[in-house]
Amino acid sequence: MDWTAPVDIYCERMDASFWAEPINAVSNGAFILAAIWATFSARHAGVTSPAIWVLIALAYMIGAGSFLFHTFANAWSGLADVAPIWSFVALYTLVAITIVGGVRPGKVVIGAVALVAVIVVARLTLIDGTSAPDTPPTPSRFNGSEQYAPALLAMVVITAAALIRGTGIRYWFLAATCAFVLSLTFRTIDIALCDHWHHGTHFLWHILNALVIGLLLQALIHNSQRTPTP
Repeated sequence: MDWTAPVDIYCERMDASFWAEPINAVSNGAFILAAIWATFSARHAGVTSPAIWVLIALAYMIGAGSFLFHTFANAWSGLADVAPIWSFVALYTLVAITIVGGVRPGKVVIGAVALVAVIVVARLTLIDGTSAPDTPPTPSRFNGSEQYAPALLAMVVITAAALIRGTGIRYWFLAATCAFVLSLTFRTIDIALCDHWHHGTHFLWHILNALVIGLLLQALIHNSQRTPTP
């Protein structure tokens, strides 16, 4: 893999320059705002759970990693983008399963780590394939959004379980899941709208995903007495 090979998979990018995706790049500030919201809320609530603070740190890293990917736009910045995202998904799923299902963390941690490894490798393979200069990529029907199907499935299942069990995080999860469905929609239609608006809609994926992360973190913070220590 050529870690510096340019990657062009979004509507807004017209060349390989650093600021070729200005809206996509700047919109990552929404992740930082979500992390700041969580930081202040956690401090106000006196949260001491290491799991929550690690998740907050990962939220900051998601904003930074995605900014790198939408500016440098190459394989190494792609890794900086996906690694914090899927680490967040894996750890949050672990914590949520523990809260909602009453499952001990040790029983799911291996599966969570395996999930991160498989998805990161798959995403890097996708990036490597789309960066080959002599082989133009063929966009998937869903513009690559199918890679987030496991995250969507996890959110739907956990939301349903939380609603059935009447846990304190149920409405936070319901709102986050609805926002995630909307954000996936905007990510999926990004390339399709290039001919109509060259900026595309990927920046809305960032903003809405930041809202999703913010809501998910607030769910744990407001129910921190039930949040386990991994």
